[in-house]
Amino acid sequence: YGFKISKSFIAPKVFRIVAIDYSQIDLRVAAILSGDPKMIEIFKNGEDVHSAVASRVFGVPEKDIDREMRRRAKVINFGILYGMGVNALRQNLGEQTPRAEAQEFLTAYFHTFTTLAQYLEDVKSSARKLGYTETYFGRRRYFEGIRSSIPFIRASAERMALNAPIQGTAADIIRIAMVRVDKYLKEAKLEDDVRMILQVHDELIFEVKQSRIKEVVPKLKEIMEQAFPEKDAKGVPLLAEAKVGTNWGSLEKI
Repeated sequence: YGFKISKSFIAPKVFRIVAIDYSQIDLRVAAILSGDPKMIEIFKNGEDVHSAVASRVFGVPEKDIDREMRRRAKVINFGILYGMGVNALRQNLGEQTPRAEAQEFLTAYFHTFTTLAQYLEDVKSSARKLGYTETYFGRRRYFEGIRSSIPFIRASAERMALNAPIQGTAADIIRIAMVRVDKYLKEAKLEDDVRMILQVHDELIFEVKQSRIKEVVPKLKEIMEQAFPEKDAKGVPLLAEAKVGTNWGSLEKI
């Protein structure tokens, strides 16, 4: 239904809807913040992160990774960042997955990406000690339940604390991009031709005059990709992808 509804958002005459979204920004931020050399290598080499992780975790050459193995790696990749335990991982992999198998995947992941594993442990212990976590840019999030004597409240706070620096840094990045885009549009006197109308997670939505698309979209993409300081990116590129169409539900890659 969401996809059908999105088609009802139609660009005005002579304009087009342009959506520019970050590619796997949470995983890229995790690689940067943790400094995990294997995760950094994947992004520096421009590999498909889910296939590359599947190859390393399952011990199979990347050319032999099938769709199901990639799907499982994707579940693990995002599950790790959200503090997913073995039972939640098993459910997300599919109820038919034995608990022992899910545990095996989790263990293999952490044995492969040891620096990322240590980073997540450090975030958790720091949150317990300080009561908050910080994004790369210094924005804090406090966790009231992190020292609770009630196990499920404490566990819930720990899961949120694990993800907060990563997801929070990604949120900071897109806000910085929005400020810089706004500045660019004003300085270039493009406000009548390019309208930044919406942010959805890691995506910015614009209305762009059709005659300006070739000129403006590469610049918008560049601004978004440069929103994180290059000196601290450890060689991990931020990548954004642009799509265009007459309505929000029928966009095609530029």
